[in-house]
Amino acid sequence: MKWALIGASTIAAQYVIRAIRAQSGDEVVWLISGDAGRAAAYAAEHGIVNHGTDLDAALSDPAVDAVYISTTNEKHFPQAMAAIAAGKHVLCEKPLAMTVDEAARMVAAAEAAGLVFATNHHLRCSGSHRAVRDLIAGGRIGRVLSMRLFHAVHLPPHLQGWRINDAAAGGGVIPDITVHDADVARFILGEEPETVVAQMAASGMGQGVEDSAMSVWSMPSGAMVMSHESFTHPFAGSGFEVHGTEGSIFAQGVMTQNPVGEVELVSAAGREAIPFPTHDLYTQGLADFGAAVRGQGRPAADGRDGVRSLAVAFAVRAAAQSGTRQIVNYGESA
Repeated sequence: MKWALIGASTIAAQYVIRAIRAQSGDEVVWLISGDAGRAAAYAAEHGIVNHGTDLDAALSDPAVDAVYISTTNEKHFPQAMAAIAAGKHVLCEKPLAMTVDEAARMVAAAEAAGLVFATNHHLRCSGSHRAVRDLIAGGRIGRVLSMRLFHAVHLPPHLQGWRINDAAAGGGVIPDITVHDADVARFILGEEPETVVAQMAASGMGQGVEDSAMSVWSMPSGAMVMSHESFTHPFAGSGFEVHGTEGSIFAQGVMTQNPVGEVELVSAAGREAIPFPTHDLYTQGLADFGAAVRGQGRPAADGRDGVRSLAVAFAVRAAAQSGTRQIVNYGESA
């Protein structure tokens, strides 16, 4: 496949360009940015022939098969809809949009056009996460009672900017990290949160958006999920725990973009270190996307996964703002 990058982003530079080029025959042929100078410099650095600020120029190129969208959050909806109208497959960064309705409209448009639409929830591609899901599905911890997600990190200065200062661009820790944790819980447990209670705070790192959140979600099975996200915790570490009637799983250091961390199963039989594949998460995600385009499977996280995880995150924000329990409204994705 031939790809157009929409957004001269850090994540594309560090992970996605390499992952695209790791697929047999795939290449990045366009780079679109809102700034012409940045587009030229970024394209030169990464060896991308075509670049500029005109999205239509890239989308009208018949050589382009798919687009990867990694712009600020408020741009995702119009850019994705334009790509779908042009007949391009779409891989979009999370959160998909500024509202659940917009996200659902993007996904419905792609489905109607017969195009693959995927959400870049990279953690689904992690060998550690897939290993934990398999342990649970295999009954190794019995009936799941609870899950605890801890994803409180320190946002590095080069990634702060709009994420901590610009609500209009979709800033805040909830659309940035809670949406990831929602998808992790959905993926690991195989069920959808029903209701949430939450609190959020702003420590002063930025202006106008929350930089920390804690929430508790109820699941249809009766399990409870506790989730903690932050931009302000430099030494907290990250990971998750899943506790069941027959055992517990401790996954430490696995909420990252790299194939690292440790997974341990604890049961009446003792402690067992769980091995897992250490493949590159983004290369796996692009491989799954390509297979879906060829009709040989589905993306790691499809568009409806992106809508549902966004719905959970926005329910967390609504619960924190109102101080009341919120029912998760999945809208068109239900």
